[in-house]
Amino acid sequence: MKKAVQISIVFLVFFLSGCSSTKKCAIKETTKTPFVWEGANLYFLMTDRFKDGNPKKEIYLNRTKTAGKLRGFEGGNIKGIIQKIDDGYFEKLGINAIWLTPIVEQIYDGVDEGTGLSYGFHGYWAKDWTSLDPNFGTKEDLAILVQKAHAKGIRIVLDGVINHTGPVTAIDPVWPNDWVRTGPQCDYKSFLNTTACTLVANLPDVKTESTQEVSLPPFLIEKWKKEGRYEKEVATLDEFFKRTGYPRTPKNYIIKWLTDYITEFGIDGYRADTVKHTEEAVWADFKTQCDYAFTDWKKNNPTKVLDNNPFYTIAEVYNYGISGGQIFDFGDKKINYYQNGFNNMINFEFKWDAQKDYEFLFSKYSGKLNNELKGFSVLNYLSSHDDGSPFDAKRTKSIESGTKLLLSPGISQVYYGDETGRSLAIEGTQGDATLRSFMNWEDIQSNPETQKTLLHWQKLGQFRRNHPSVGAGIHAVISSNPYVFSRTFTKDNYYDSVVIGLDLPVGIKEITVGTIFKNGVDVKDTYSGKSATVTNGKVIIDSEFGFVLLELKK
Repeated sequence: MKKAVQISIVFLVFFLSGCSSTKKCAIKETTKTPFVWEGANLYFLMTDRFKDGNPKKEIYLNRTKTAGKLRGFEGGNIKGIIQKIDDGYFEKLGINAIWLTPIVEQIYDGVDEGTGLSYGFHGYWAKDWTSLDPNFGTKEDLAILVQKAHAKGIRIVLDGVINHTGPVTAIDPVWPNDWVRTGPQCDYKSFLNTTACTLVANLPDVKTESTQEVSLPPFLIEKWKKEGRYEKEVATLDEFFKRTGYPRTPKNYIIKWLTDYITEFGIDGYRADTVKHTEEAVWADFKTQCDYAFTDWKKNNPTKVLDNNPFYTIAEVYNYGISGGQIFDFGDKKINYYQNGFNNMINFEFKWDAQKDYEFLFSKYSGKLNNELKGFSVLNYLSSHDDGSPFDAKRTKSIESGTKLLLSPGISQVYYGDETGRSLAIEGTQGDATLRSFMNWEDIQSNPETQKTLLHWQKLGQFRRNHPSVGAGIHAVISSNPYVFSRTFTKDNYYDSVVIGLDLPVGIKEITVGTIFKNGVDVKDTYSGKSATVTNGKVIIDSEFGFVLLELKK
């Protein structure tokens, strides 16, 4: 029997009997496509801005002040995300991981940042890491979200903040001074002036470098007692510090609180916020406890385990780019975050590389990821919640954006609305609020151009999800004109290969497949749905599209 070969979403075994260059081979299904983090198709959404699943329209925690444009809670919540999981939105888009902005309880009041009053709708202003903010939902909602996502093979990535608390307000007092510093403000000119400082005014910085043991803040003790859970929270803290032997320092409390979401709900990964603003050892300890919690959850929930993938961590190190390899340079200090707790780093360079041609982009990323970054990955994006210079700010290149993002090696980050051309220029907003409008569901229903764009992202996304070779494989050019290339991926006894053609003529097109597909086998172009038989190393596809996504036909 020949070596097993991956075809579409199943692992197929070809039998030599009756197999030749002119006869098709019998096939037998043996297993499904494995999930490979390095080639994942990840959807990044702002929990408050994606979908409102609560028809009651309640106001929580007395947040009644008038906020600036897109600076208050708009109503998106975990129940809304569940609704879109249920109706197959993410499956149709080929998504196999969802990253949510932080869902922990935020400061109760709003603050004026010079852009109008702002509430913590974005999730980055923590007040209590042990609670979910009622605007986002309940822990029961989170449990359902993880369960339903996992049932569809979708991983859940939460967003973890260790660097800072929420701002200080009249009703949200500053944490004790053995927990946080309130100055100086970072100037980013050195490692110290990037870590031992506050990001902005009135955003207390957690003393993550501190070796001094601290007690729980009085306001948190009072809050937990009022909620009737003080004894339980203290008992679990005692258990954590006894098991780990860690000192009761600020960072270790927060590590405990964040990893509890793994133990309780079985989430699959964390995106870590503002990583370069803390010491690297913080994240090494964080990953150690994430791994412990994930192993513990798997042990306690054997019937819910998806596979043997480890817990996955993604670092936001502002301005890191793939060209730096494993190193980020502060000027006076170089740090390898991959060796300090991270599987992946957000790639701030991608939007610039995407301005060049396909082959430059694809070959560069395949080369980097299969050499100096082998075993790790990067998270590529073209727009996000806080990048004021996105690749396509006016949303005039949504088709090109989808093609370059979803076919590039590395993990693809689809920021909610990338796939629907959601506007990134909202009149009346200031600063990053313009990037954070509510998801444009109505356009999907009524706008033909939006529907065309979404269909393109769906076709590429499903192909990427079904073929780990697209994001995690090795890129090779087959033909420069017309532009045709292959991706191949091997792991253990699993093998996957595809052929892709871009900027092709509409109508009849002849595609050279090189040595990827043997003569006599049938292939399918998943973009058009057309099939063909390989003859003399080529296939002919007659379609109205300039894209071809070839896989072996089931």
